[in-house]
Amino acid sequence: MIIAVDFDGTIVEHRYPAIGREIPFAFETLKALQKKGHQLILWTYRSGRELKEAVEFCRKNGIEFYAVNKNYPEEPWSENDSRKIKADYYIDDRNISGLPSWGEIYRIVCPEEDFVTEKKTKGFWRRK
Repeated sequence: MIIAVDFDGTIVEHRYPAIGREIPFAFETLKALQKKGHQLILWTYRSGRELKEAVEFCRKNGIEFYAVNKNYPEEPWSENDSRKIKADYYIDDRNISGLPSWGEIYRIVCPEEDFVTEKKTKGFWRRK
């Protein structure tokens, strides 16, 4: 699947234009989704220097996105474009019911997996 992921308020706490602290388990969950073969697209309002800082922050935390603010890496795009991209899921704190926990997000995307949330063991969610 293609999963579009917002940055501020979703991967990190809102501190725009600065980068906030990681939201618990965001990077562990994103890495697990990538490991299962899902393509992650960073889908954010950020542009220019702030966008580059967000991409680098994610890279330092082990996440390389399939594309950034576009549908595929080769798509012509201008940093002045702000548009929705095509994805199977959009993970964004601004959805109508707010951002679920990253454990719940993982269960929605990977319903065949059975993970317990809120009980962290070495690096990720503990299996039931």
